[in-house]
Amino acid sequence: MNRILFAAALTLLSSPAFAAGGSFFSLRNTNFVVLISFLIFIGVLLYFKVPALIGGLLDKRAEGIRKDLADARALHDEARTILASYERKQKEVQEQADRIVETAKREAVAAAEQAKADLKASIARRLAAAEDQIASAEASAVRAVRDRAVNVAVAAASELIAAKMSAADKNGLIDKAIGEVEAKLH
Repeated sequence: MNRILFAAALTLLSSPAFAAGGSFFSLRNTNFVVLISFLIFIGVLLYFKVPALIGGLLDKRAEGIRKDLADARALHDEARTILASYERKQKEVQEQADRIVETAKREAVAAAEQAKADLKASIARRLAAAEDQIASAEASAVRAVRDRAVNVAVAAASELIAAKMSAADKNGLIDKAIGEVEAKLH
């Protein structure tokens, strides 16, 4: 308030009315009228405590700004905490994904090795089955050749015997065979 009065006094002293030399305290002097109006305005402002109201509003505004800044700091700290949490979670998920990939690789290698072993066993079984089939076919062929050779030998022997035997020899052989059959039956 002292500052305001001091400013008003300086304004009065530096007015052009003092330089002109006329009566300053006259209602015809516009500077005096403006000064009176200004002082009344300042008085009204002081009477209604406008400076205190303005100061209170400014203090309230400053307090609101401080509160907003504190809230912003709190939100910033919370955001940092959440970011750190998500970074930790992302790191954990990445580690888990790496473990899953490593496990999948090991399982794929093991499955490939198992498939190789199964393939080798399958090939061995098929080779054994093929060898068995070859042995069976070979035995069957040997039997067929042997049977054929026996048939050919019997046919050749019967032709040879038939060509070299006489009718009396044939009848003697038939009688001998009948005698053997009778002896075996009785």
